[in-house]
Amino acid sequence: MSETPTKLSDTTIETIDNIPGTLTVLPLRDVVLFPYMIFPVLVGRESSLRAANEALERGKNIFLVAQKSSSIDEPTSDDVYQHGTVAKIIQMLKLPNGLMKILVDGVVQATVKRFLPTTAFLEAEILINKSDVPSGHDIDALVRHATTLFQEYVRLSRNVPPEVLMAFDGIKEPHRKLYYMAANLVQSVDVKQRILQTQHLREQLYELSKILTTEIDILKIEREIDTKVQDNIQKSQRKFFIQEQIRILQDELGEDEASPELAKLKEQLQKAKMPKEVEEKAMEEFNKLKKTPPMSPEFAVTRNYLDWLIAVPWSKRTKDNLDVEHVKKILDEDHFGLEKPKERILEHIAVLNLVKEMKGQIMCFVGPPGVGKTSLAKSIARALGRKFVRISLGGVRDEAEIRGHRRTYIGSMPGKIIQSMKRAGVTNPVLLMDEVDKMSMDFRGDPSAALLEVLDPEQNNTFSDHYLDVDYDLSKVMFITTANVRYAIPLPLQDRMEITELPGYLDYDKREIAKRHIIPKQLAAHGLTEKMLKFTDGAIDKIINEYTREAGVRNVERELASVCRKAAKEIVLSRRKNGVAKRKKKSDGGISVTGEMIERYLGVPKFRKKEAERERRVGSVTGLAWTSVGGDILNVDVTIMSGTQKLTLTGQLGEVMKESAQAALSYIRSNAKRFGVNPEFTREEKSIFTSRRAQSRKTVRLPASRWQWRSFQRRATARLEMILR
Repeated sequence: MSETPTKLSDTTIETIDNIPGTLTVLPLRDVVLFPYMIFPVLVGRESSLRAANEALERGKNIFLVAQKSSSIDEPTSDDVYQHGTVAKIIQMLKLPNGLMKILVDGVVQATVKRFLPTTAFLEAEILINKSDVPSGHDIDALVRHATTLFQEYVRLSRNVPPEVLMAFDGIKEPHRKLYYMAANLVQSVDVKQRILQTQHLREQLYELSKILTTEIDILKIEREIDTKVQDNIQKSQRKFFIQEQIRILQDELGEDEASPELAKLKEQLQKAKMPKEVEEKAMEEFNKLKKTPPMSPEFAVTRNYLDWLIAVPWSKRTKDNLDVEHVKKILDEDHFGLEKPKERILEHIAVLNLVKEMKGQIMCFVGPPGVGKTSLAKSIARALGRKFVRISLGGVRDEAEIRGHRRTYIGSMPGKIIQSMKRAGVTNPVLLMDEVDKMSMDFRGDPSAALLEVLDPEQNNTFSDHYLDVDYDLSKVMFITTANVRYAIPLPLQDRMEITELPGYLDYDKREIAKRHIIPKQLAAHGLTEKMLKFTDGAIDKIINEYTREAGVRNVERELASVCRKAAKEIVLSRRKNGVAKRKKKSDGGISVTGEMIERYLGVPKFRKKEAERERRVGSVTGLAWTSVGGDILNVDVTIMSGTQKLTLTGQLGEVMKESAQAALSYIRSNAKRFGVNPEFTREEKSIFTSRRAQSRKTVRLPASRWQWRSFQRRATARLEMILR
């Protein structure tokens, strides 16, 4: 099939020939300008204003290109497309607010050969598309096809006015029809740019036809959706009117039927994916609700019960991340030390990789306050990708707080377990039961007994809450409990848990935790940076040893926060005093907190670090006081006086220390001859010793010499030290 190229008009050729090879470039936001388009452009950027003024001085020709992203305020050559349209500025108007409004007329397509290195505005060498417009039967067929599609597109689209077709019918040239249709497409910049980047008319018509076909299919689908929505709305309104009529008639007859609100509730019950037994129970309660008058108190109770059944997760669960290396990385990021608990957690994750489901793994972290029990549980949840829920059991003394209240009571609600499952929204969260050793009991029951079923892997798959009154599966939940002291946990609960001890931190551990976790956290909380405030190791050690006495790091965090506040105050006051210029210089240097500066920030030390006395003294022994949250060094002094007197103990001694002192005294009395001590030394005598000469003669008792006193005290001290150890 032959085709004859149609030449451009003489006026168009003359206009194109007069276009210089170098033009200023004006980037456009969200607009693609085609040839034969007259379009107003509002110019406001400095570079664009300079480009427009330069184009007016050079002959009013300007090269218009679209930006790749409309969010860029100062586009460069990399931020605009290479293909655009050469336009003629036919009118210019300067606005009072400094903006410029220009009216441009698209002339011809062009392509950027290269951008010139101009800093004031964009400027480029361009290559103009001077190809003749082909003609022939295939071009006519493509134009007719595109015209049909365009008419269908305008008919379906809500954003294109029908008047567009009236102007379109008066256009005869194929290339003008093409550009007119492309200009009236409601499409994104990159879609329109595809037409502009195509050089030949045939390929442009093909591209336009593809775009119109795709858009028409989308518009048809939207029209079908709108029709269905309107039909549904009409059906719903009609149904509502009918139901209202039925309700009024039934009110007259004294009968009740489900309202639209209850119909929605029934639909929610069916979509909750409950187990069969639970769904039967729910539908039974729903049928009761339909027959209950809305003004009756029983209606609100039943409705609230059904809402709880819908809100509790029955089948939804999250996918576990069982990568051991990932879990190890998360635990090391969040905590320093705690090697034994971390190793136990990694073992648990490794086993889950093999068996997928493992029962009987309820971990209990026991340790002093502030050693990271709760945060360790949060890290486990984050590493596994599970939801985290925390329950505080401190002070709980009512069994109903665990199992829930029965629905016969006013204001009844489920227990903490079911409430936590609702907050989690999934059936396999990490559920932390904090302070399990601080529960108590009274006449309302023992909450620790209610926890036995929750923490028993053989029973918790059928956990029964008094409020729900149906079995709920807790076997997929990862339970973690915490406690401060092990002996305060009820023995039946201990039997169901695997207890992991978290000992108190050493000074080295506290220093590393402060450097890695606490200080960065406090600096960020107080608006400081590492350049503005630094802590030396000596300062951290001084805070640990002389201002805190604990097994964890909570007080360390408080004291560091206090230092940060005082340092922030100094920085702000110095900035205001020295002015803006000196402020920057001051902030660059920052404050370095040393051990000597700690007393200036925190005052007199609260504690003095004690050390065991290395030099042995007569009548004195070094002891160690130990508690579950720490310990201290004690100096135990012993003295013996003449006269009738029993053993006297001073200080707040516990039963074990008193028993140790009595054992030491009993040991001395039972070995009196061995030590050269008078067995009746507690009675009033001149001396508690008898000399060897007096013992051999069995006559008079001689006064004890000084060396005998010291010898006895040394031997007694050694024996007492041995007993205390």
